[in-house]
Amino acid sequence: EFLGGSADLTGSNLTSCDSFTHVDGKKPGNYISYGVREFGMYAIMNGMSLHGGLIPFGGTFHMFSDYAKSAFRMAALMKIRTIAVLTHDSIGQGEDGPTHQPIENTSAMRLIPNMDVWRPGDSTEVAVAWTAAVERMDGPSSLVFSRQGMPGRKHDTADFDSIRKGAYVLSGAKGDAAAIIIATGSELDLAMKAQEALAADGVNVSVVSMPSTNVFDRQDQAYKDSVLTPGVKRIAVEAGVTDFWRKYVGLEGGVVGIDTFGESAPGGVLMEHFGFTVDNVVKTVKEVL
Repeated sequence: EFLGGSADLTGSNLTSCDSFTHVDGKKPGNYISYGVREFGMYAIMNGMSLHGGLIPFGGTFHMFSDYAKSAFRMAALMKIRTIAVLTHDSIGQGEDGPTHQPIENTSAMRLIPNMDVWRPGDSTEVAVAWTAAVERMDGPSSLVFSRQGMPGRKHDTADFDSIRKGAYVLSGAKGDAAAIIIATGSELDLAMKAQEALAADGVNVSVVSMPSTNVFDRQDQAYKDSVLTPGVKRIAVEAGVTDFWRKYVGLEGGVVGIDTFGESAPGGVLMEHFGFTVDNVVKTVKEVL
C-alpha cells in the first residue's frame, strides 16, 4: 500500500489526490503532511520501508533534497524501497531565484551508490519511472520533475521496455548520424527541435533520451552501444552541471548545461539567458563536428 506525503509542499509537488486520506492525529490515513522537515520525512520513510507492508513516497522541491541527503544515503545503503518526488528541478523553476533553482543537485543524487534517479521528459517516461520505482525492491528511487509543462509525445509500445532500460534512441537520424544528442527531462523537446534545425542544414543527428543514467549504466555493453554508437560524436543537453556528462560525451564531446547559480526571472527567460536554445544546441553540435 502507498503511504504518501510532502514536506509542506503538497500543492506544488502534486503528491496528493482524492484517493488519499490525510493523517491528522485523530484518524488513520495514507498521506502525511510532514511540515518543513525534509530530513525527518525521508528518515521516517526509511523506517516505514523497513517495517514492511508500505511503499512510502514523499515530495519536496529538488533544491531541498540536500537537507535529506543522509537519509537518502542510508536508504541506498540498506537497499530499501523509498520513493522521493523531487519537483522544480532547474532554472526553469523561475522567479524564486537561485536559492530555489537546482544546479548540481541531480548529478549529486546520481552519485549516491544504489540510488536510481529518473528525470523523465514526457508523460510516458513519467509512467515508466513510477512503475520502475514501485517495482524496485533493492533500493530507493528519486523521481525528478520539472515545474514547467512539457509537450506530449507519442510512443510505440516497444518504447516502454527501452525507457525502462534508462536510455533509448528517441529519434533516429535520417541516414548515418554525424552526432548524437543526449537529453533528459525538460530539455528533451529542445533536443528534438535542434535535430530538425540541423537536418535543415544537412547535418543528420539522432536524439537519445536518457531519463535514468543509473539504470542505463547497468545495461549490457551491446545495448549501450546500440544507443550510444561507438565512434560517433556526442552532445549532452541538461539544465544542470556539465561535468557529470563527460562520462558519456568524452572530452571531445559537447555539453549544453549550466555551471553557475541561476537568477530570478521567468523560467523561459532564464532558459534563453543561460543558452538553452535551439540556436545554441545547433552551434554546439557544429563546433563538436
